[in-house]
Amino acid sequence: MAGFVKNSWYVAGWSKDFDETLTPLEITGQRLVVFRTSAGDIRALEDRCPHRLLPLSKGKRIGDTIQCGYHGMTFDSDGRCVRVPGQDNTPKSAYVERFPAYDRNGIVWIWMGDPDLADSSAIFDMPEFNDLNWHAHQGAALHIKANYLNVTENLVDPAHVSFVHPTTLGSAASEDVPVHVSTAGDVISAWRWIRDAAPVGFFQKFGGFSGHVDRWHYYHLHMPSTAVIDFGSIDVAQDCAEDDRDAGVRIFALHFVTPVREDYTIDHWMHLRNTSLGDAEASAQMDAMFKVAFAEDKAILEAVHDAEQHPQRRKPIRIAIDKAPNVYRKRIRDLIAEEATEDLGDPTHSSFINHD
Repeated sequence: MAGFVKNSWYVAGWSKDFDETLTPLEITGQRLVVFRTSAGDIRALEDRCPHRLLPLSKGKRIGDTIQCGYHGMTFDSDGRCVRVPGQDNTPKSAYVERFPAYDRNGIVWIWMGDPDLADSSAIFDMPEFNDLNWHAHQGAALHIKANYLNVTENLVDPAHVSFVHPTTLGSAASEDVPVHVSTAGDVISAWRWIRDAAPVGFFQKFGGFSGHVDRWHYYHLHMPSTAVIDFGSIDVAQDCAEDDRDAGVRIFALHFVTPVREDYTIDHWMHLRNTSLGDAEASAQMDAMFKVAFAEDKAILEAVHDAEQHPQRRKPIRIAIDKAPNVYRKRIRDLIAEEATEDLGDPTHSSFINHD
């Protein structure tokens, strides 16, 4: 398997999921205990007592400290050991690692890499989160028994929609419509418009369209595993320009893909919409439709992962629609390779002479 990008912010869950309870989580193979201090600040610590390795999540809170449930070693919210029962001194190794954590836009993010590189300004954001013309609604967490690379590349692949989601998000009308791809910037994008076609099931139910529409799918993948899917529909009579999508029923489906282990991924999904603002019933209806569609993705992805665990007599093929996923895989490999070594910078008084 490829491994994980560690120097990144990953979603642990929604803000409402965490209180003063000791909540065990696993991200990129690292076990964490996540909780709020009495002041409401979010904390993420290594979920392992350095003594006998019992998870601290099996201990108990004493104020803002955690007491290990085995021999009572106690750690503060920064991971420092503040008590070893039966002795006054604490060994230097008596600590647990603290991981930077932030609560933003109703989402808890945790930095899994070098804490000195953690930059909260790099946490994913969109202006629509704080725009009164948009409604933000948190959905659920999709648990998938598959590697995160398969899950994430599926989210920059408009071509699969026609075949995996024929009754919900896609239809046969889009099967041969060209997919545009841009990989020049930091964000990998793939998109297409389906002009003058019947509305798909989602917009028949939610958008209320009966006649033909112009509809679009824009897939934007932010490294290493956050996807924004901009999709919507508008009456074909309006002859909508590509940059005027706000004139139609427009939705951003957000997928925060969190690698748990090599064979287990959690996709926290939510949406932003420019219609039915504040309408709880509309949110519930959309959740129900999304759950049907995402269950279709889950079935495909788990079947692919299972097939990958068996011997292959020949290499899988790649076709034209794989441009964006191929670039994504290469960028992940490059990021992991970059993290595997330490760059000491330009040498001083070096005996090495480079003629390139």
